[in-house]
Amino acid sequence: MKKIIYIAAFFFSSLFIISCGVYSFTGGDTGKAKTLQIDFFRNNAPLVEPSLSQTFTQDFRDLFLRQTNLELVNTSGDLRFEGEITGYRIAPMSATAQQTAAQNRLTITINVRYYNKFIEKDNFEKPFSFYYDYPANSQLTGGTLETAFKEIIDRISQDIFNASVAKW
Repeated sequence: MKKIIYIAAFFFSSLFIISCGVYSFTGGDTGKAKTLQIDFFRNNAPLVEPSLSQTFTQDFRDLFLRQTNLELVNTSGDLRFEGEITGYRIAPMSATAQQTAAQNRLTITINVRYYNKFIEKDNFEKPFSFYYDYPANSQLTGGTLETAFKEIIDRISQDIFNASVAKW
């Protein structure tokens, strides 16, 4: 009986130690970093959607707060993100027999600069882009615009997360 108790105690203590330190369900490794600074992403695209800067910045911050244990600060963050929206483009994607667009594509590009105080070799500057296709007979307003923003912002934010702290 004592042997079973010792084995169970060893198993549960090993499980507790492993789960508290080395592994992360999100795959993010923030190392020694304790704070996170995400500056406002200005919209410098030739075509400007007024709500995009605020929506992207807030959703990007929310992703990091959900998937890491970092504290969000306004200045001097251990991990720092800055950048700008450089592209907001709508283009026809497929045509009908009447030579009109059957589907349009919204593409958003965001240039990101990432700085890690502790591991400078991880710093980078690069563009991230994604798109959303929608029927040409619908306007890119209201629910269609919200759905497009959600899909594009979620994908770009996750790509930036993966490139910075998940190292994918």
